[in-house]
Order: sequence, then C-alpha cells, then structure tokens
Amino acid sequence: MWGAIIGDIVGSRFEFNNYKGKDFEFFTPYNRITDDSVMTIAIAKAFLESKNKEEVSANAVKWMRSLGQKYLDAGYGGRFLRWLITKNPQPYNSWGNGSAMRVSAVGYVATTAVEVIELSRRVTEVTHNHPEGLKGAEATAMAIFMARNGFTKEEIASAMSEYYDLDFKLDDIRADYDFEISCQGTLPPAIVAFLEAGSFEDAIRNAISIGGDSDTLAAITGAIAEVYFGIPEELKTKARSYIPTDLVEIVDAFERKYQQ
Repeated sequence: MWGAIIGDIVGSRFEFNNYKGKDFEFFTPYNRITDDSVMTIAIAKAFLESKNKEEVSANAVKWMRSLGQKYLDAGYGGRFLRWLITKNPQPYNSWGNGSAMRVSAVGYVATTAVEVIELSRRVTEVTHNHPEGLKGAEATAMAIFMARNGFTKEEIASAMSEYYDLDFKLDDIRADYDFEISCQGTLPPAIVAFLEAGSFEDAIRNAISIGGDSDTLAAITGAIAEVYFGIPEELKTKARSYIPTDLVEIVDAFERKYQQ
C-alpha cells in the first residue's frame, strides 16, 4: 500500500514536467498526493468494509465516490470525475491506467491467483470495464500477489509476459517515451522499472526516469516493489507528512489487517 502512495507522491511533481533521469530529490515541498493515492486508499477501505467478496464492488463504488468527492482537487481524469459526481454512476468502458494504479490492495487480500483475478475484476469493472482496463488491474494485482508469496523476479517477469510484451530495457524507450494514459502503454514500462531495480527507491527512480504519466507509473511500480524489496521506514515516515489524517488511518488499518 505505501509503495503505491510513495510512488504517487514522488512522481506528482513530474507528471506534467517530466525528468528523464534518476538523480532527483525524492521528497520536496512541491510533492503531494494525487488521485492515485486517494483511489488506492479508497479500494483498501472497500475491503476493510466488506464482510465477503460479494460486497466488494458496491463498497468500491461507495468509497471511491466518498473519498473522491472529499478530495476533488486530487487530479482526476475527466470521465472519472464525472463518474465521481453523477447521481447514477455506471462503468464507462475505460482502458485507462487508473484501474492499475488503485488496485494494490487486491494483491494483499487475495489468497490464491484465482482470487486475484476475481477481486481485481470486482473493484475494476465498476468503472474500467474495457478488457484492457481489466487486464491492467489484474496484471498489477498478480505481480503484487506473486512478490508477496516469494516468487522470484524471473518468475514474476514470466507471468507478466503473458499479459504484455516486456522484451525491452528502459534505456531503449526513455528518449521517446511520452505521456501515456492507457494500461497497455503504462503497464509494460512500470513492470520493467521494477524488474530492473535493485531496491525500492531504485524502482521509483526507474519509473520516473522514463517520463510520461510519472505519478501513475511510479505508483504501479512502487506497489510491486514494496512487496519484493520492502520500504525503508524513513520513507514511510516522510510520506505520512503528505497525507491527511483520515487517509493515513485507513492505510494503517489495512496494514494491521492484511499486511502484517
């Protein structure tokens, strides 16, 4: 959970001001949480509120809208913002990377690979019911689940290659990679940023260094890297200073229930 949030915070100042290098200051006064963190926390709250998996979809809608409306200035995409504030929210066939950036809780809640697929669909199809939107969420959740259960990088890479073509290096794409909001354009570099990393911080730096939708890329990469590498406590402590108390309380409750 903190991996996605830290990736979002660190990437926030680069989303529309890309920096194609790794030698940047991690936390500055110009960083903030964006919709990636708010929606990640909303999905975590949905699981905390659900007594069974059948309740998850309704609670995902409830808490994404509740927290989204509370934090309306977090930087939502246009269609998702309309979904947040309309009286009768319906899925809108999105293939956007918003489905992947918010799904990390599934990787902790699910107890089997089959359950990863089911739960990721339940929290995703309420908005992103396009096949690519569903696939992006599933791949992210599956990578987290595999890392949590002790799979090697090679095994994770092999599994992720069933979803996307990962036959490239970040150095191959960095110069020409541009802003990309689709799952199919975001997930491959986000996954490779993790695969090429030697630590959690290195993974975040990798993700940001290629440019594009920096906060979302780093949130997805960070969600996977957290489980594989762990996060230094000082980074978590610093990240807390950027997050409103009510959202921190949800993250702490989720960690107590699922991440310990």
